[in-house]
Amino acid sequence: MCDWTSDRISTLKGKTVIVTGANSGIGLEAARVFAAKGAHVVLAVRDEARGADAAATLSGSTEVRVLDLADLRSIRAFAENWHADIDLLVNNAGVMVPPLGRTADGFELQFGINHLGHFALTNLLLPRITGRVVTVASSAHRSGAIDFDDLNWETRRYGNGSGGYEQSKLANLLFTLELQRRLAQAGSPVIATAAHPGMAATNLMSSSESAVIRVFAAVVVRLFAQDAATGALPTLFAATEDLPGGSYVGPSRRREMAGPPMLVGRSHAASDRIIAERLWAASENLTGVRFPATDLAMAALQRRSAMPVATSHSDQTM
Repeated sequence: MCDWTSDRISTLKGKTVIVTGANSGIGLEAARVFAAKGAHVVLAVRDEARGADAAATLSGSTEVRVLDLADLRSIRAFAENWHADIDLLVNNAGVMVPPLGRTADGFELQFGINHLGHFALTNLLLPRITGRVVTVASSAHRSGAIDFDDLNWETRRYGNGSGGYEQSKLANLLFTLELQRRLAQAGSPVIATAAHPGMAATNLMSSSESAVIRVFAAVVVRLFAQDAATGALPTLFAATEDLPGGSYVGPSRRREMAGPPMLVGRSHAASDRIIAERLWAASENLTGVRFPATDLAMAALQRRSAMPVATSHSDQTM
C-alpha cells in the first residue's frame, strides 16, 4: 500500500473548516491543504495581524477571526458570533513547557489553553458542527497523569513544565474519548478523533525558559524532526479519512516520531473511561460550559424526521 499523502483528500468545496492556532506550524500547514482543497478555512488566532499574514500565504477562501484560548470571555465571544454550520473543527493551538503562568481565568497555561480552552470552544460550537472534531494531542501523553487534587498546579512543583504539558496532552485524548461517547449517546452523526504530529520542526517549544529544552529544540529537532507540512499529515488524515469515532492518528515510523500517518495506540490512562468522565465533569465545573446534549438530540431527531420514507412496491399507486 502506498504511503498516505494529502493528495488522497477529495474536494472540500462548500465545506467550512475552523483551525485554532493556524498562524504557524502544523496548524498553518493543515489550513493550507484545506484551503487548497476548496474549503473555506477560518484561522482562529490570538493575534489578528499574524493571522492575516498567515492567511495571505494561502490560496483559496480564508478568513481570520480572533480567538484567545487563554480567556473564556474570548472563547464565548467567538462562539456567540458564529452563526453558520461548521463541517470541521480542528483543535490545534497549544503551548509547550512555558514558565509557570496563568490564563485570564486563573488556569495553569498548558492545561488552560491546550485542554480547557478547547473543551469550552468545542462544546459551545457543537450545535453548529456537522462533521468532525479533531484534537491535536502528543505522544507525550504516555508520560502524563491527571492530578484531580491539583489540576492547575497550585501546590505541585512545576519544574520545567514538562509534567504540565504531559497532563494537558493526556487530557486531550481523554476529552476525545468522552466527547465521542457523548456524541454517540446523543445520536449525533458528528465524530471526534485525535492526532499527533510526532516530532515536527515548529516553534512550539520557543516559550520555554529551560536552556536544555531550547538546545533540544535547536539541535535534536533540527537533526531528526520532519517539517511542519509532514507533521500536519496526521491531522489531515484524522480530519478527512473514513474513521471510527475516537480514532487516534500518528506517524508510522521511528516510534511514531516521523513518517506517513496511520492509526496508532494510546496509553492505558488515555483509554480509561472512568477518568475521562471525571475529567469532563471537572472541566465543566472549571469552565462553566456544559455538553449541549439537548440541542444535539433535537438536531438528530430533526434529521431523522427529514429523511425520506422508503416506500415498498405494493404501497405505490399506479
